Amino acid sequence: MMIIREIQKEDNPQIAQVIRQVFIDDNYPKIGTAFADTQLDFMFETYDKERAVYFVIENDGKIIGGAGVSQLENSKENICELQKMYFLHEARGKGLGLQMIEKCLQKATDFGYEKCYLETLPEMVIAQKLYQKLGFEYLCEPMGTTGHSSCPVWMIKQLTIDNL
Repeated sequence: MMIIREIQKEDNPQIAQVIRQVFIDDNYPKIGTAFADTQLDFMFETYDKERAVYFVIENDGKIIGGAGVSQLENSKENICELQKMYFLHEARGKGLGLQMIEKCLQKATDFGYEKCYLETLPEMVIAQKLYQKLGFEYLCEPMGTTGHSSCPVWMIKQLTIDNL
């Protein structure tokens, strides 16, 4: 049975492995992306702060995906970032991405954020269609300082209680 739940400290090794595996399996750039982020091995600690949350998808005890929201780095605006949303191949095509984004956007709204920003890769066409379906719009330039120089697709969504 698949469940979406908040990350726990003991999930750190599994979610780090999931994210790295997605980059390897799908041949995504390893530099200038989440693959190179130092916090990959400390996801619980990274999101263990105010106005931040990270969810994992667990299938019979095995982590198969995750996503989270946190304040957009080096932004003075009240904007969160949808971060580190990756799923193993076995988790794709089951509607989990939609469920995960909706859960993250609900938390972002609960936290009081006004907008949600994200960065993605041009190859992630299916994810972009899902983001658009949920009201994300393309931007012409990046926001904040995420360090993800290999992610040239930027999107944002206005958050209000009634648009979720």
